Amino acid sequence: MRDEAPNAIIACPGCIAAPAAAVAEPPEKVQLALSLPTIHCQNCITSVERGLAGIDGVKSARVNLTLKRVLIDAEPSVMPGVLIERLKYLGFEAHELDTASLGATQTDLAGRALLTRLAVAGFASMNVMLLSVSVWSGATDATRDMFHWISAAITLPAIAYAAQPFFRSAWSALRAHRLNMDVPIVLAILLALVTSLWETSLSGAHAYFDAALTLTFFLLAGRYLDHRTRAIARSAAEELSALEVPRALLLGGPEPREVPVAELRLGDLLLVRPGARMPVDGEIVEGRSEIDRSLLTGETIPVFAEPGRKVSAGEINLTGPLRVRAEAVGRDTSLHRLADLVAVAESGRAQYNSLADAAARLYAPLVHILAAASFLGWLLYAGDMRAALNIASAVLIITCPCALGLAVPAVTTAASGRLFRKGMLIKHATALERLGAVDHVVFDKTGTLTTGKPELRNLSEFSSDELAVAAALAQASSHPLSQSLVQAFEDAHVVPAPVTSIAEVPGYGTTGQMKGGVVRLGRASWVGAERLDTASTGDTATWLSIGKNRPPRAFLFSDSLRPGAEEAVRALMDQGKSIALISGDTTKVVRSMADRLGITDWVAEALPEEKAARIEDWKASGKKVLMVGDGLNDTVALAAADVSISPASALDAARVASDIVLLNQDLSVIAGACETAKIATRRIRQNFRIATVYNVIAVPLAVAGLATPLIAALAMSSSSITVSLNALRLRGAK
Repeated sequence: MRDEAPNAIIACPGCIAAPAAAVAEPPEKVQLALSLPTIHCQNCITSVERGLAGIDGVKSARVNLTLKRVLIDAEPSVMPGVLIERLKYLGFEAHELDTASLGATQTDLAGRALLTRLAVAGFASMNVMLLSVSVWSGATDATRDMFHWISAAITLPAIAYAAQPFFRSAWSALRAHRLNMDVPIVLAILLALVTSLWETSLSGAHAYFDAALTLTFFLLAGRYLDHRTRAIARSAAEELSALEVPRALLLGGPEPREVPVAELRLGDLLLVRPGARMPVDGEIVEGRSEIDRSLLTGETIPVFAEPGRKVSAGEINLTGPLRVRAEAVGRDTSLHRLADLVAVAESGRAQYNSLADAAARLYAPLVHILAAASFLGWLLYAGDMRAALNIASAVLIITCPCALGLAVPAVTTAASGRLFRKGMLIKHATALERLGAVDHVVFDKTGTLTTGKPELRNLSEFSSDELAVAAALAQASSHPLSQSLVQAFEDAHVVPAPVTSIAEVPGYGTTGQMKGGVVRLGRASWVGAERLDTASTGDTATWLSIGKNRPPRAFLFSDSLRPGAEEAVRALMDQGKSIALISGDTTKVVRSMADRLGITDWVAEALPEEKAARIEDWKASGKKVLMVGDGLNDTVALAAADVSISPASALDAARVASDIVLLNQDLSVIAGACETAKIATRRIRQNFRIATVYNVIAVPLAVAGLATPLIAALAMSSSSITVSLNALRLRGAK
């Protein structure tokens, strides 16, 4: 709220917030990128694109709903602030992104490549299988040899292309002097090819090109399913860097000069207009305004800004122009340090040891030893290199970890589909395994447990004439509380009073004239009211003053709970999980929210680094931590937690740092997701046991020479199907 009144600035909010036009640059057009965290449907896309297309100088606007981002092609004279103001008028929150720091046209190249290889392997295996049917039907001598050589001509290039992911992975592992699941896979494929070529060159009755292709096809299917369980891998640190302001207004000449932030130096004096984000860390030397710190601290209400106050990069100047002296620029700003912390936290979580990795370390050496022993044993016993190689090939194929390779992706795909239908998108390959182990849940407050928007709660206490005056004053302000009043008055069909000479006093409120008297809406001390004590309720207030003969009245606001918040906390507690609330908001607000939800472990006024440090302390004590958050100030904590969830309305950086995205507004599904993750982990372990039992039965047959490579391939396929069917049981699990 607001403190002493300087001279009023008479202007409409649009005029105040719109930056001055930049000096035209040589290019005919520039590309701008804006983050749109609140869009959620096709109507949003249409509204944004049409709204931006109506601005002079905008040539095109394309919205990406998945990335919650809009790309605008415009003339160089079009400034981001104008676009942001337009979107704000349309009801959409928007933040400028630096296109130089962000790959704005990312595509899923890895998924597309896997799908292409899968198609090649499938098409080739069908054709080779047709040729094999002819051989099985009785083709002999020259006809059989011709079919085998045609199969070889199809198989060799198809394998060389389709199996590249396994070849590269196995080679990388061997170069690092370790084994992974792809090493026995590659050996099985290569040995099947070598055996088949040898048999074909000797006019043998059997070749196993179809087995090699079928094996490759099944494994690629598993690899693609695994890939599809995740969103496109993007770095949260990159997203944070893209949020840094790319340009700043440098003072020092007759007019402010727009320069790239990279050219700023310590001590430079900058002009930050209303609606703009701080480009540097610094100190205010002139001007009064209010600062929205919610991106960095989670504070719901803007703070008063005056000369001497420190500001940080990324904070938003709301109501008045400020002159700021730079004290930290570039990589030294608080926003960039936050990006560095996120990068460190992400790299630590990437070291999680998945169940598949653990199985590979045990399984791969055993397979190699078994195949080598079979080859040597049969060579010594029968003295027949050809028979020994066939048996070793059968052992490798029958023990090939296709079932193990499908054990995890088959389950995660089924579980991800189930959660998606409930409104949750799984992004990370091991997120379900980590979610199933969670025993401690940490919630952010603003924008996570709550909607993050002030909600008027005492409208009925005011008379119609008071509401009409407040409506007229609120319309002229860009302050969040004023905007909440405007929305409430529109819903109540309040008609604004004929207030004249309306002026916004930066940092204090809005004033005007009506019937010869002064009317004001703003800070308690400015309108002549005693500050309302809201410590017990956590409410926020803005005050209305109408003339000298009527006492000021307070409009009270509270941050409304997100749907399902109470149910989620209660259900998680019923599951035996401990709950914590950690927020950058003020103590009275956080205490009120914790009491309302029955959370005894809470922390207020926490900086991003402190949130992450708390999570590291909980992890060090042996707890498996789930973090649920939505803001820029949560990104480090989201990346540091064992597993993390963010709402779809969250800022890009928070969504990228998290493992799971909540697609709807309801938090109650989080408890169900934890249960689904537990079931999924059990299914994965069951699949490992199925694969083990299969090997215990099938391997002795292969070692005894009772299974040809073709029979081995069919047995391997049947185990893969069994594993997949077991995973599908998850879709109907309760």
